[in-house]
Amino acid sequence: MSDRIILRAGEALVAGGPPNTASEPEVIIGELDGPVGTALATLTGDQVVGHSRVFALLNTDIMVRPVTLCVSKVSVTENKYTSILMGTVQYAIANGVLDAVRAGYIPKEKANDLGIICSVWLSPGVIQAETVDHKALFDIQRRGMTEAIRKAMTNEPSIDWLLENQDKIVHKYYQMGLDGKI
Repeated sequence: MSDRIILRAGEALVAGGPPNTASEPEVIIGELDGPVGTALATLTGDQVVGHSRVFALLNTDIMVRPVTLCVSKVSVTENKYTSILMGTVQYAIANGVLDAVRAGYIPKEKANDLGIICSVWLSPGVIQAETVDHKALFDIQRRGMTEAIRKAMTNEPSIDWLLENQDKIVHKYYQMGLDGKI
């Protein structure tokens, strides 16, 4: 088996905090000299209005390793949303990446050879919210990123678990549709 990490995918949902703080990152992780590196470079150079792509930073001029590209799942049209997404959330994602390295989910010796693309979700409700709990938002987004990386690197959920539980799980919004709530 190769030590190369060609492409791993993972996602996580962390909720339960104050309104508008849930985290639902989806990540792609892989070698920079493979398909993930090509995708990362392409996305970086192919900016799209409303879906800016930025590197995960601890602060301006301090990019984390593995290099991580944040891509918004929601169209960004409001300054408040942009400031929160490119501030608190970007900072949380950067810390989540470093937490994943520290925990051993990403091998430290591969930190300069891997890239991560993170599809980021921030509730559009933050635009209308009078107040946003930035500490809770940071903590939840950070945990979500670390968990998405952990699941990607450990191939969770496993195919055996999925096959065993397929008929026990009903998608939340499908059920809401069945119940006439959407």
